[in-house]
Formats: sequence, structure tokens, C-alpha cells
Amino acid sequence: MKRHARPLAALLAAALLGALAGCGGHSGRPRAAGTGDGESARPVAESAGQRGFTLVATGDVLAHDSIIAQAREDAAGSGRPYDFRRMLAGAEPVVAPADVAVCHMETVYGRDGGPFSGYPAFRTPPQVAQGLKETGYDSCSTASNHTLDDGPEGVRRTLRAMDEAGLRHAGSARSAAERKKPAVLKAGTATVAQLSYTYGTNGIPVPEDQPWLVNLIDPERIVADARAARRAGADVVVVSLHWGTEWQQKPDARQRELARRLTRSRSDGRRDIDLILGTHNHVPQPYEKVNGTWVVYGLGDQVAGVMNDPRGSMGTAARFTFAPPRGKDASWRVRKAEYVPFLMVSEPRFRLVGLAGPEGREAGRPEYAEARRTIREAVLSRGAAQDGLTMGR
Repeated sequence: MKRHARPLAALLAAALLGALAGCGGHSGRPRAAGTGDGESARPVAESAGQRGFTLVATGDVLAHDSIIAQAREDAAGSGRPYDFRRMLAGAEPVVAPADVAVCHMETVYGRDGGPFSGYPAFRTPPQVAQGLKETGYDSCSTASNHTLDDGPEGVRRTLRAMDEAGLRHAGSARSAAERKKPAVLKAGTATVAQLSYTYGTNGIPVPEDQPWLVNLIDPERIVADARAARRAGADVVVVSLHWGTEWQQKPDARQRELARRLTRSRSDGRRDIDLILGTHNHVPQPYEKVNGTWVVYGLGDQVAGVMNDPRGSMGTAARFTFAPPRGKDASWRVRKAEYVPFLMVSEPRFRLVGLAGPEGREAGRPEYAEARRTIREAVLSRGAAQDGLTMGR
């Protein structure tokens, strides 16, 4: 797998130059780092001219038929065939202030005008990309078990729509050259590289002549890619993993072992991977510090239709505040770790509710209190509170 390292480094270096020269993330608008405690946003710790930053990550965007129908209804009078902004609006107060915001786009997009479909073979309206961008997202991981639901053309359509919306992406690709380029994001004075991988593709074989269509989990390859990104200038390397056992709150043995292996990896005494973000499970899973590195085993679903298990409507936004290195060779470090609980409600319409915000704390809404309690128990179930994780707003 080391054969990937040198070309990835070269291509990332070129991408970094482009990002530093002209990419500011959110369409050029300024991005202040938030405190995470409900106060107005302000810059975080500075060191030798470097400024810290906040990174926000959310879970699976999974457009079932009911979600597609809601987006069509929400678009009435807007001039758009589908509008996902209204159902995502509850996430904007958390997502938009972040220096870097990443989502997980679990599904591929259908052709303009359709046909569109939900489970089991997803074809999502491409307007979801614009909705995510307008909510405040900078990048999305795209490696999932549904990446090949519509074959190579589905991958191409998805990435083309993301490009047109101004969303960066990692995890699937249209060519071998594109596969070698992670998503490169500017965050304050730091450069962040996002990598993305999945455990599989629901039994759909990856074409032998197009192995770059989707990144499959391979520990050696992940470490090689992370090291190449670091050598090319990435200050922070974030790895998104579509993994684990569906509907299981506890991380399974493979998740725990892979987390230990990846967070153990060092180069010249410095960690190769700075943060691991998990998706796929449909339910909130624990946050945990493993070998000194934060691992979110499962963010839960962000957007999804009504599931048989009510936990399928619950998710978290992970918010990590990074501080600059203290010394010449030190790593960027997480200064503050937070989770923000969310619930996708379905009545009278599908939309996200921030459970730590004013609406989520309304009196007389026991379902909100119960969801907040369920999420809290899951997130803190492996001792994250002792490592400093708190609930943000």
C-alpha cells in the first residue's frame, strides 16, 4: 500500500497551494471559531501567529423516500425541484460558525429530474448538495456501503453535483488521480486533510478496472494515506470511517481494534491521525479518547426517514476545538471536545431539532428530553466525560 504515498503527497501539495492561495472554505465568508458554550463566536487560542479552529462533524445523510417527498414539498414556490435546506435548518446554528464543517453523504445521486429512490438502492436528488453547502458544510465523506448503489455513473453524478455546489469530498472518485487527492480544507491558520473509507459496498463488487471508485478500509492504506497527507503539509488529518454494526450502540470488536491500531500509528513521535469520525450504525455511539486521540465511533443519522428503532432519528454533531502546537515539533491538539444532540422529527414535517437549543429544551416535550437522555448515555458510555467531553449548544 506504500505505493500510494508518493503520488498522494505530490497531489496534496498542489492542492494545498491552491487552498492557501484562494480557498477560504465557506464561499469566502469569514469563519470565526466558536466557544461551544453558547456564547458568541470568537477566536480560539493563538500561538506564534497561529490561530486555533473548530471542526464540526455530523452523521449520515440518508434520504429515504419520505425524505425525498419532504424535500419536494419544501421546494414549493422556491423555483427548485427539491429543497433540503428547511429540514437541515436546525443544524445551521452549530454548523455555520465552525471553521470546518464536514458531513457524511451516505447515498449517491440520481439523474437530474430522476427517477429518485430510497432504500434499498438509493438515488438521491442532487439538490441535497446545494442544501448542505448552504447550511454551512465545507466537505462530505462519501465512502459508504451505498456508494455503488447506482454503479460508476452514480459516483460520477454525485461528485459532479458536489463540485458544482462547492462541496469538497473524500472517499469516492472518478479516476485514479482523483482518488489520490484527499479533501483539503483551510481552518484558521491550519490545513486539514480529510480521508474517508468504508467497510464494504453491500456485496456489490468494486469493478476491477475501476478500483478507485470507493475507498475500502485497509489499515495499512489508511496510515500510508495519512502519512502522505502529513508530509505534504496537512497540520491535522481527519479520517472518516463507515464501519461497525448497525443498530448496536456499543462499538464492535473490529471498530475497537481498528481504532487502537490507527491511533497508535506514529511518525517521528507524532501521531499520524488526529481524529476519527464514524458513521453507518444509525444510532449514536460512544466518543472515546484512544491512545490520546479522539474517536467518535458513531455519529448516528443526521437525516433519515422514520425507522423501526426510534434511535434512528437521533444523532450528534461532534465539535472539536483545536489549538496550535506548543512547540516547534508538537502536534495540533484538541483543546475542547463537545457533542451536540439532534433529533430528526417527522411531524408535522421532517426537520432537525437541536436538543441542546431553546426548542429542544421546551417544557412539555418529553420526547425531546428522552432523546437527549438516550444520546447522552450512548455518547458517554465509554468514559468520555472523564476525558473532558461535554454537551455543547
